[in-house]
Amino acid sequence: MQQPIPVIEELNKRSRDIFRHIVETFMETGEPVGSRYISKLPDIHLSAASVRNVMSDLEDAGLLYSPHTSAGRLPTELGLQLFVHGFLEIGDIDEADRESITARCQTQGRSIEDMLGEASSVLSGLSQCAGLVIAPKLETPLKHLEFVSLGPGRALVVMVTASGMVENRIIDLPAGITPSMLVEAGNYLSERLQGRTIREARASILAELKNRQQQLDDLTSRLIESGLAEWSGEGPHRLIVRGRANLLENVHALEDLEKVRLLFEELERKRDFVNLIDITDGSDGVQIFIGAKNRLFSMSGSSVIVSPFKDSQQNIVGAIGVIGPTRLNYARIVPMVDFTAKVIGRLIG
Repeated sequence: MQQPIPVIEELNKRSRDIFRHIVETFMETGEPVGSRYISKLPDIHLSAASVRNVMSDLEDAGLLYSPHTSAGRLPTELGLQLFVHGFLEIGDIDEADRESITARCQTQGRSIEDMLGEASSVLSGLSQCAGLVIAPKLETPLKHLEFVSLGPGRALVVMVTASGMVENRIIDLPAGITPSMLVEAGNYLSERLQGRTIREARASILAELKNRQQQLDDLTSRLIESGLAEWSGEGPHRLIVRGRANLLENVHALEDLEKVRLLFEELERKRDFVNLIDITDGSDGVQIFIGAKNRLFSMSGSSVIVSPFKDSQQNIVGAIGVIGPTRLNYARIVPMVDFTAKVIGRLIG
């Protein structure tokens, strides 16, 4: 069972100040912090020996540990949780980051999926971590679907939901498809999808095509079948990850490299990531999950900063955030994730 996070009041002022300096220095350097360094700070009026005594008490409390016998101290995952939830001062997103996120998330001329991918990319770039989005598949009932030819071998699929949300996707066409076949396929699907989701209508449409209940050209049938297979997929959400290479930056130790490898495996399996939707349900803002004992990861010991985004009816439809090592710039990234989630919510709404 995970050890409960101590409350700040359980630490006296001297312990709080030393603990805060150790965590802040670790987040800046990634290195163990020694008592001699802390004793020389202007607001710490203690000898190195006195600082060591306090550090020993913090270690006994489970907030610090020593990676080597003669080394300084590092915060434990429990210590990081205490720091983030009790000491961290969250500011506002700076204007340059605000403008960058707003400009790159604009949806004009792009599908929602492209916009969400761009949002994940901009968060990755600004945070120097991996950006991730748990995005909704088009699961609301449809009102209209049509194909628009983009030239030989390609077409734009325009899907309009009953709520008025529009999603555009570019698809590859079977060789030999003509513009008239695209119109026929669009009319056929619109008639059978109206008021139903793709997943709801998929089985009956495929059965109808198999039994030749409609006189459709073979190529038109193939287009419809391949489209349904691609659009329905498995599960109601999809995971979009950008910037995985950032996780390899500043990896100095084999232990850290092993953690990144495990994280890559978890990203590939997508295990538990869809649970972000359930975890953030009912939350009005950013949530922070730290270390191997959080509800998302079993092995890699990573941190996730995530916020839900909502549709125009204020229903949570997805989540966006960043994932990286526990040594994150939480104060900068938290408002960045919060702002991006609100931008996405406005654009989707």
